[in-house]
Amino acid sequence: MDKLAIHGGVPVRNKPYPNWPISEEEEKRLLSEVIDSGKWGGSGGSNLAGYEAKLPVFENKFASFQDAGYGVSVVNGTVAITVALQAAGVKPFDEVIMPPYTFIATATAPLMFGAIPVFVDIEEDTMLLDPEKVEGAITPRTKAIIAVHIGGTVADLDRLSAIARKHGIALIEDAAQAVGSQWKGKGVGAIGDIGTFSFQSSKNLTAGEGGMIVTNDRTLADKAWSLCNVGRSRDGAWYQHDTIGWNLRLTEFQAAVLLGQMERLEEQVERRNRNAVLLDQLLKDMEGVRLFKNDNRVTRNGFHLYMFYLEEEFARSFPKSEFMKRLSAEGIPCASGYSSLTNYDAIQKSIEEWTGEKRIQTCPVAERMGDQQVLWITQTVLLGDEEGIYDAARALKKVAQSHHPVM
Repeated sequence: MDKLAIHGGVPVRNKPYPNWPISEEEEKRLLSEVIDSGKWGGSGGSNLAGYEAKLPVFENKFASFQDAGYGVSVVNGTVAITVALQAAGVKPFDEVIMPPYTFIATATAPLMFGAIPVFVDIEEDTMLLDPEKVEGAITPRTKAIIAVHIGGTVADLDRLSAIARKHGIALIEDAAQAVGSQWKGKGVGAIGDIGTFSFQSSKNLTAGEGGMIVTNDRTLADKAWSLCNVGRSRDGAWYQHDTIGWNLRLTEFQAAVLLGQMERLEEQVERRNRNAVLLDQLLKDMEGVRLFKNDNRVTRNGFHLYMFYLEEEFARSFPKSEFMKRLSAEGIPCASGYSSLTNYDAIQKSIEEWTGEKRIQTCPVAERMGDQQVLWITQTVLLGDEEGIYDAARALKKVAQSHHPVM
């Protein structure tokens, strides 16, 4: 067996993977148009005759890409969840069911206005919200379920939609990491009642910051738009404020960048899928390493992340922190991933402040998998060529065998 790079050996890969974000001349051209137009903000007219505002063009183009009828842009993905919940009728002290294996924003978004996160454990073979455990968590205060499409993999929208309909509650899709993902041939986001996306720096479509709300329900879209536009109505006067809302709009600059990014989005999604399929094939029989279940109803995965996990017994004697250090030294970008949100004292404290009671929430699968077993390979690896995928597989095999060498 070759000597590990971390111990002075030769790394499997010295060549860098693609940088992110990627920008080309299209972004520069569109930004120049915005500068010259005099229309920089998300509302108001232009000083340049014939200028077509970028923001509505982007909203329509992105909504169409995800097979949604309506798109409402917003300052970031966290606020997108907050607005989506409020548009769906969630009020302070209402309960919102969600998985604990997700970015903290999924929980802080409802807490922003006093709705209470209720964590329901995940499936071990998908890291997604376990539908079989959801119904048992529903109470008279439950007003919404948030299905998180972690890494681009889609939660069981058939089962979760049925549960939501049965109990008369909203199904929100947190698709921050699922740009381009499809469920049974249809883009995610508007399969539930309303869905949210993030355009933060690391995301597969980015303007540095930003977010989007999509839906096929005109009433929900109008409510979300009003919340993001200081309580105005779409057809109302400028100083007509029919409800309480805030200025949560994107700028024309961000819309210009995002429109430029969308020129390459379809090809990038397809490339990530091809490379992920190849990596699956190369890793499927590797000692100590396990792949997550592929649901054939997920007809396209956005692959913001390539996730895999260490076998439970393997991980007991080979900590994932050490596995990650060795893999990184071999030239493969990787990350430890999330810890279960049930481990965050700040969340528990905030829930206690809102409710006046201490709620101990535990999710054993998410806590064990998140802390001990799951590892991520970043999307930049999947944006590379086939050589980079073979390098990643060779590095993983080298690291796995460094703990249990083949005799």
